Amino acid sequence: MEYTNFGNTGCKVSKLGFGAMRLPMLEINGSKVIDDDKAIPMIHKAFDNGVNYIDTAPYYCEKLSEITVGKALKGYRDKVYLSTKNPIEDLSGDNWLKRLETSLKNLDTDYIDFYHFWGINLKSFKSWQGQQFGPIEAAHKAKEQGLIKHISFSFHDDVANMPEIIDSGLFETVLMQYNLLDRSNESNVDYAASKGLGVVIMGPVGGGRLGAPSSIIKGLLKEPPKSSAEVAMRFVLANPNVSIALSGMSTMEQVDENLELASRTGHLTDEELERAVAMVTEKRKFAELYCTGCNYCLPCPQNINIPHIFNIMNNHRVYEITDYAKGQYKEVVDGTGWVKSADASKCVECGVCESKCPQHLPIIAQLKETHKVLSA
Repeated sequence: MEYTNFGNTGCKVSKLGFGAMRLPMLEINGSKVIDDDKAIPMIHKAFDNGVNYIDTAPYYCEKLSEITVGKALKGYRDKVYLSTKNPIEDLSGDNWLKRLETSLKNLDTDYIDFYHFWGINLKSFKSWQGQQFGPIEAAHKAKEQGLIKHISFSFHDDVANMPEIIDSGLFETVLMQYNLLDRSNESNVDYAASKGLGVVIMGPVGGGRLGAPSSIIKGLLKEPPKSSAEVAMRFVLANPNVSIALSGMSTMEQVDENLELASRTGHLTDEELERAVAMVTEKRKFAELYCTGCNYCLPCPQNINIPHIFNIMNNHRVYEITDYAKGQYKEVVDGTGWVKSADASKCVECGVCESKCPQHLPIIAQLKETHKVLSA
């Protein structure tokens, strides 16, 4: 296992972190619960092979992830750095502390090493400034009391807004999205590291899409990789400013593969990195022929999120991640996806979208094609 200094925190962390957001589930009496008989051995396998950072959150896995992680930490607590998050549902510092207390109880621990302001954006962060005992004051109090060791944040806002949050000086580590197909935060990775923050990457395999078979992605390496996920993980781990690649693992096979990858040195050659960046740049231009994601076509009278549908289609058409694209589209059809949208078959050909599209794309025809291909 490779280890690195975690920014200026004084901690040395494994390059691979265990993300406890996709633990194996089973159904009992109509309710989904974590399969602890599978999940806990997976976590212990990671710990026993050098992983010393685990990340969870109050709402992961039907709100049960923290409880399972707490069970798995028994006998390992002094060897592992624990990360969880506060959703900051209001501006009350007292309520912020109550949510922290709930996490401590669920995790059955006296302290949390890295406690995140969960999914903050610049607008909300500014609204906390000057609050009379708001979230920021509560975080300082919790740290003074030893309930948390380090104050962190996770980020889903516009990439241009992260530097101002970093420059506040409040945070010691950051959790952000970055992967082979989404390099928009690359400058923020570098900036955060330059300011002494530990940098944790979520979604190194793109929320699973880069784990799906793709001859295009596997073809980036000279030595044939075992999987597309290998290419994705090695790309993230090759960035010297990344402290931890946080991987959500659902099976023991994924644990084994990630352990093997994280134990390597020299993750990608300069030539392979250049080839990967060139491929993504070329493919993005190709994808924009179908949709740039400008959103001018919205709202659709039939509640079809057209850019989202086309983004799914591009996973098939541009990157050849077909199985993943079909799975994503099935979630749209079933209404179970994170992004709410009617499926493409609901198009009534009113033409409102095409009249607003600055690229004059044949949206109606593309929606029909998408439904035909991805629902097959």
